[in-house]
Amino acid sequence: MPVPLASFRPRLLDALKGYSQERFVKDAGAGITVGIVALPLAMAFAIASGLQPEAGIWTAIIAGALVSSLGGSSVQIAGPAGAFIVIVYGILERYGLANLLISTACAGVLMVLLGLFKLGTLVRYVPVSIVVGFTNGIAVLIALSQVKDFLGLRVEKMPADFFSQLIVLGSHLGTINLYALGLALACLVGLCVWPRLFKAPPKVKGMPMRNAARLTSRLPGPIVALVSLTALAYIASFPVETIGSRFGGIPQALPVFALPDFSWDTVRLLFAPTLTIAFLGAIESLLCARVADQISGLPRHDPNQELMAQGIANFVVPFFGGMPATGTIARTLTNVRAGATSPISGLVHALSLVVIVLLAAPLAVHVPLPVLAGVLMYVAWNMGEWRELLRFRQYSNHYKLLMFGTFFLTVVFDLTVALQVGLILACVLFVRRMSSLFRVVETSRDAKSASFQLYGSLFFGAVAKVDPILTTIESAPQGLDIRLDLQSLQSLDHSGLEVLEQLHKAAVLRGGRMVLTGLNAQPRETMERSGFLAKVDASIP
Repeated sequence: MPVPLASFRPRLLDALKGYSQERFVKDAGAGITVGIVALPLAMAFAIASGLQPEAGIWTAIIAGALVSSLGGSSVQIAGPAGAFIVIVYGILERYGLANLLISTACAGVLMVLLGLFKLGTLVRYVPVSIVVGFTNGIAVLIALSQVKDFLGLRVEKMPADFFSQLIVLGSHLGTINLYALGLALACLVGLCVWPRLFKAPPKVKGMPMRNAARLTSRLPGPIVALVSLTALAYIASFPVETIGSRFGGIPQALPVFALPDFSWDTVRLLFAPTLTIAFLGAIESLLCARVADQISGLPRHDPNQELMAQGIANFVVPFFGGMPATGTIARTLTNVRAGATSPISGLVHALSLVVIVLLAAPLAVHVPLPVLAGVLMYVAWNMGEWRELLRFRQYSNHYKLLMFGTFFLTVVFDLTVALQVGLILACVLFVRRMSSLFRVVETSRDAKSASFQLYGSLFFGAVAKVDPILTTIESAPQGLDIRLDLQSLQSLDHSGLEVLEQLHKAAVLRGGRMVLTGLNAQPRETMERSGFLAKVDASIP
């Protein structure tokens, strides 16, 4: 039987029907705004990941354009994301840049297959507790990775693991650069204050001044911090590290296509990192698309189409020196709030970044790294679900174990281990929870029969709870009938069916019979398919 595949139909095709000039003006304005916001974030994410700043910019441009053109969401903006910082840095440390590019491309192929085989909805089955745990863990690791530049410490190279980072940072606290700390704190405080100006523009007398104040308050906070603090550091000649001093600036040209070294042996080594990139990219992009649906009021996204577009973007980006990409909540929300109505805004966002790079690349050499560290500290704070940690007393022990276990594993080990252990633990706890809901209640007994009622789901995790019935059969005199009321039995798997067959055989061997009543649809279907129902059919009233 052929497997039904998802149809490939980008949301852009539907958005262009009846597209008006008024909508284009809104999309263009939103796209330019997001492009300005994306520039400092793209550079900061790349630098924090151990890459050149242009890697983040190329990713924002190429992935942003591809996902907007081919995706299943009307307003989602794709590009480098903070969630990938820890993963990318770890892969670079262990496998090198070429293998990072191969891993990203392979993850792209996997994401395309997930969408093609309509598995986009499976992401929704990941427990919220695991998502909260690894999101908070990533936020902590992002913040920790920025302490070096935030304080201006003289550290030659930061290690990848948590405890080694703490040791290195602690041993270099005597090298704090007060100028760097001042710039980073000014950036962080400014980013916290700036959104309040967006909500409530300053009250200034006079229409021209009021309009100017309103326009100023609507400028993106990261770009205001980047421009103002870069100008301050340059004019005052602060002795801080900049993009130019560490990386030599960013190229004033478009990226060049290049093939990374490829071998199947390398692909086998990168199996775990590939799964992590694909899994995290799928979760981030689909969660972001769901949030965008809720606040935009536009048609709901197509998760399978979105996954295919994200996969294509992640497959293409490495050939231009980029990094993993996914849907980004901060830029998508900015896009929605700026008035976007279609994927055209995402294309304008990518084009805006191209123009900025071609015209303003020489100015990037003066950007202080402490300012970018301040931007990422702000991103890490907003990324974390800190309220969930504070409300832990309200949750069940299962929820706490998954959330704090995933958080601990993400911080101390890595995200790959955290996701693997978290999902396995979630399955184990689910089985335990479902088995606890299954009950066997003895309703009556006399010399000739014993009656029991089964509640819940009889599956492999609950079969041990049927043992009292078998004990009753084996300890009773010959010819005892077993009556099972299955009216409250909702589901039955093959392990449960095997237990029922054992009960039937035990009853027959002792001259009795097993009587079933109240069969629901799923248990009846399972019994009929196996032939078991035919054996006891005469006993069913």
